[in-house]
Amino acid sequence: MHTPATLPEWLEYIERIHPKSIELGLERVREVMSRLALRSEATIITVAGTNGKGSTCSILEAILLAAGYAVGMYSSPHLLRYNERVRLSGKCAEDDSLCHAFATVEAARAGVPLTYFEFGTLAAWVLFARERLDVLILEVGMGGRLDAVNVFDTDCAIVTSISIDHTGYLGDTREQIGFEKAGILRAGRPAIVADPEPPASVIAHARSIGAELQCLGREFGCVSEGGHWRFWGSGSRQEELPLPALRGSCQLLNASACLAALQALADHLPVAASDVRAGLAGAECPGRFQVLPGYPATVLDVAHNPQAAEVLARNLDDMGAFSSTHAVFGMLRDKDIAGVCAALKGRISTWYAATLSGPRGAEAAMLEEAVISTDAGADVRLFDSPRLAFEAACKRAGENDRIIVFGSFYTVAEVLAAQASGSGP
Repeated sequence: MHTPATLPEWLEYIERIHPKSIELGLERVREVMSRLALRSEATIITVAGTNGKGSTCSILEAILLAAGYAVGMYSSPHLLRYNERVRLSGKCAEDDSLCHAFATVEAARAGVPLTYFEFGTLAAWVLFARERLDVLILEVGMGGRLDAVNVFDTDCAIVTSISIDHTGYLGDTREQIGFEKAGILRAGRPAIVADPEPPASVIAHARSIGAELQCLGREFGCVSEGGHWRFWGSGSRQEELPLPALRGSCQLLNASACLAALQALADHLPVAASDVRAGLAGAECPGRFQVLPGYPATVLDVAHNPQAAEVLARNLDDMGAFSSTHAVFGMLRDKDIAGVCAALKGRISTWYAATLSGPRGAEAAMLEEAVISTDAGADVRLFDSPRLAFEAACKRAGENDRIIVFGSFYTVAEVLAAQASGSGP
């Protein structure tokens, strides 16, 4: 067999060695992980949830880096480069390092069929174990209980907001999905729940295993106070905190979960108030209500389920008045497309429906049908790709208008790539 030599070759290889793109379960990952026989003394924080995982991980990373810790972070999916998934002390992993890690996993797996995500998770572990890191921040890919990240014995678990998504794998109710997310909790260790109304299944599981449960609004919380905010927790309060650099009111909930987790881990990872302020002000997470510089205002948001779209709608309302809003959107066909469109009803002047490539991508006509089902008089235009839709929106939008790009990581990634190549406003 030809051994992959470059990162693109490795990524193409790991995409095809398992017959399914997604197959939940821990047995395969545990087996290969045991063969790798690697250890790390780093404190582990695992983050699961339907929405807010990426932002929460980014805020945690920024605060811990500001405090001087050596931090490893694993997240998914990426927007432009696979390297974004593995960060070491704030920097994306280099191609050569990833290739070496993939080769190490390949040698250890000895025929065990790993999925793309499983292979990548183990490769990240190889890189983390070879560094002298103080803390690992691990973002769950899907669910929690049977996700590859759950092979790591976390020191603190965070569960962000929970809504309906990935129903084919996790169930079609919040209770079922909540149980899957709660699978990352550990007995006797902090369990930070940041959903304002968590499913009963999350609370029940935490209590049944004896996790140190802390819930938003009960053991910790936040109070917005104009241009700053206040955190309160079981151990202390922090006053006049700067608003998170990540935009959107929901980021206060994510930031509160981060501070509750750090408070629970204070004996292992002490953090000064100045580090918290620096981290909140410096956190970055592309594609989460990201506003690009220039005119017209351009907003990128990976919102791809109704709950995330509702948050996007509220954030758009908080931006103020614009002459027109042009919405470039592309989605996967297995998502609740009509629910996402309904959440944004009344806020869009013109819809630019874009076909996403790949077997899961929804065609523009399918998106149009979903928009019309929620708003019969909507102005919908069809395009073969997000790039073409974005170019059309840029040509039509005036300086006092607004363009929003949303619906999928793939949609945002293609538009970001177009920005990098010089297309757009």
